[in-house]
Amino acid sequence: MSKTRSKQNKGFSLLELVVVVVIIGIIAVIAIPRMSRGSAGAADAALSGDLAVLRNAIDLYAIEHTGSFPTKTDIQNQLLQYTNNAGTAQASRDATHIYGPYMRKVPPLPVGAKKGQSGISDIDGTTVGWIYNETTGDIRANTTTEMDVADKLYSDY
Repeated sequence: MSKTRSKQNKGFSLLELVVVVVIIGIIAVIAIPRMSRGSAGAADAALSGDLAVLRNAIDLYAIEHTGSFPTKTDIQNQLLQYTNNAGTAQASRDATHIYGPYMRKVPPLPVGAKKGQSGISDIDGTTVGWIYNETTGDIRANTTTEMDVADKLYSDY
């Protein structure tokens, strides 16, 4: 008789289910913070990489234009199109527009409140992701008080 009864009760007991749920909860408590730090670290690395690309493009422009940095009013065209000695940009290459392009597109800002914006300007704006100083050629993230996981300001990258 006990053999037939055990064959009918093949499911898990309530206690076994509770133990499994508790174990899954413990794993989630450990794993979720680690995953969120990982994505924040990825965004921080993306910011560093994007800044390196932008800074290299600006430096190469300056080398080819006798030390002059792109202008704040036309920096995107000057980095993305062909330029002449004076820095005038146009979409196609010709006999005088022989420099550039220095990059394919301006990367969007990967962090902060302006995340996704790719505009470049010397002052903050709704579509400005990058703050640029045409006198020094310095470019930085358009963030004010936002920090990475190590409490370093994004604007100090």
